Amino acid sequence: MKLEQAQTIIDEALTAAADAQMNSLCVVVLDGGGHLIAMARQDSVPFGRVDVARGKAFGAISIGVNSRQLEQMALDRPYFINGAATAVGGDLVPVAGGVIVVDNEGNHIGAVGISGDTSDNDEKAALAGITAAGLQAKG
Repeated sequence: MKLEQAQTIIDEALTAAADAQMNSLCVVVLDGGGHLIAMARQDSVPFGRVDVARGKAFGAISIGVNSRQLEQMALDRPYFINGAATAVGGDLVPVAGGVIVVDNEGNHIGAVGISGDTSDNDEKAALAGITAAGLQAKG
């Protein structure tokens, strides 16, 4: 994923959140290896939301499933999620709002993590940003 695409994701996620009257957000965009490409934190967002947003994205790209699925896995197999969180250095937040970005062949090219509103709304904003950047979210 390119920086320009990451910036579009951030801009459009924040626009979608404003249009839906969501709380202020933090948006993190990672590449396929879990490295930071871009991040934005709106002025009124507590600083800890940066780590939560990154944990949603990093957990998703590390395990290979969106963080909504990680949430279900945490309910069904808590020992696995606990172990996985330890294996990836603790950076795994198993609630909706972390979405894997895929290319046309389905390869993981990055992930978006958002925190600041409800997890469902965080995910909606992430999906809006990904779509606006002309990319696809992992289903």
